[in-house]
Amino acid sequence: MAETAGTKHDFTEGTMAGNILRLSFPMILAQLVNVLYNIVDRMYLGHMPGDGRLALTGVGVAFPIITIINAFANLCGSGGAPLCSIERGRGNDRRAEEIMGNSLTLLLVFGLLLTAAGYLFKVPLLYLFGASDQTISYANDYMNLYLAGNLFVMLGLGMNPFIESQGFARTGMLTVVIGAALNLLLDPLFIFGLGMGVRGAALATVLSQLVSAVWVLLFLSGRKAILRLRLSNLRLRPGLVGEILSLGLSGFTMSVTNSLVQIFCNASLQFYGGDLYVGAMTIIYSVREVVQMPMQGFTLGAQPVLGYNYGAGTNGRVKEGIRFIMRVTLCYSLAVWAVLMLFPQVVIRLFNGEAKLLEVAVVSLRLHFVLFFFMAFQYVGQTVFVSLGKAKQAVFFSLFRKAILGVPLILLLPHLWNLGIYGVLAAEPVTNIVGGLACYLTMLGTVWRRL
Repeated sequence: MAETAGTKHDFTEGTMAGNILRLSFPMILAQLVNVLYNIVDRMYLGHMPGDGRLALTGVGVAFPIITIINAFANLCGSGGAPLCSIERGRGNDRRAEEIMGNSLTLLLVFGLLLTAAGYLFKVPLLYLFGASDQTISYANDYMNLYLAGNLFVMLGLGMNPFIESQGFARTGMLTVVIGAALNLLLDPLFIFGLGMGVRGAALATVLSQLVSAVWVLLFLSGRKAILRLRLSNLRLRPGLVGEILSLGLSGFTMSVTNSLVQIFCNASLQFYGGDLYVGAMTIIYSVREVVQMPMQGFTLGAQPVLGYNYGAGTNGRVKEGIRFIMRVTLCYSLAVWAVLMLFPQVVIRLFNGEAKLLEVAVVSLRLHFVLFFFMAFQYVGQTVFVSLGKAKQAVFFSLFRKAILGVPLILLLPHLWNLGIYGVLAAEPVTNIVGGLACYLTMLGTVWRRL
C-alpha cells in the first residue's frame, strides 16, 4: 500500500496478521537500528585502548538518566499515538490532530525542564547510580554533551510514533535509520579520529538525533501526512493533556521503573562486587536492549492495528490480532533465550574481551536471562491494555513487575542464604515469571472476556 496522504490506511480491511506484519517489520528494523545509538557507543568505548572497561562502565552508570529522559518521550508518544489511532478509527481526524499537537508541546516543556534538572543534579545522581571515583569522569563527560542535545532526542523519539500510528511505517523506520547511520559514521571519527573518547560518543548521538528530529517534524508538517501538525493545535488543552498523560503513564512507568531497577542493581553490584560487576551489567543491559527491541517493535507495530479495529468496533478482529501477537512473541523470546544460554561468550566479546570481565559477565548473563521467555506474556498484556486505551491496567502492571517486585527483590535476595551478588542477579528472572504471568492472565480475565 503506497504511503501517501490519499491512502485511507483502513486496518479493518485485510487480515490482522497481514496488517500487523506490514507495520511491524519496518518498526522492528527501526527499533533495532534505534538501539544502535547507545549500543554502538558502548562497543566502541569498550574497545578503547587502556581504559576501555572504565569508559564502558562510566557510560553504563549514566544510562539510567538517559532511560528517564526517554521515559518522558514515551509519556507523550506512547500516550498520544494510540489515542490518535482510536480517533482515526472513529473517523475523528480533527481531534486526532489536536492530540498530536498537544503531545508536541508537552515534549518541548518536558525537554527543557529535564535539561535544566540534569545539569543541576547529574554528579550526585551518577554517584548514587553506581559511579566510583574511577568512573565518574567518564560518566560526567558523556552526560555534559548528551544533555545539550536532550531536546532533539525527545522530539525524535516522542513524535515518531505519530508517523507510525498513521500507517507510515517505512517513513517511521527511515527516521531511525537516517540518525543511526549518521551515528555509525560519526562515532569512530569523534571517539578515535579526533580523540574525544566518551565526549565524542555523546556528540555523535546528539547530532544524529538532531537530524532525526528535523526529519520527523518536517514530515508531520508536510502534505504527505494524514494528520498534520498545526500551530492552532499546539495550545495545551487540559482534557487532552489528561488523556495523553494517563495513557502514556504505561510506557513512562515501564521506562522509569526499568531505570529504577538499574539504579538499585548498579548500586548493589558496586557494593557487593565493585566496578567489575557494574561493567558486566552494562554489557547485559546492552544485550537486553538489543534482544527486546524486536518484541518492542513488533508490539508497537500492532498497537495502531488493534486500536483502530477497537475504535471501529470490530472486536473479533482485535481478538484475532491478540492471538497472533502472542504466538509470534513467544516463539521469538524462546529462540533468543536458547541463543543466550548457549553462546554467551560470543555476545559479550562484542563489547569487551578482557578475561576477568568475560568470566564475570558469562555467569551474570545466564542468570539474568534464564527466564527471559516469560517477558512475552508481559509484552502482549501491556500491548493490549495500551492499544485499547486501558490506562489504569497498563500503568499498574508496569509498576508491578519492576517497582513492586524488582526493587524489593534486589534489596532482599542478597541477604537470603548469603547469596550476595547472585541474589542481585536472581531478582530479574523472578520478576519475569511473576510479573509476566500476572499481566497476561489479568488481560485474559478482563479485556479478552469483554471482547
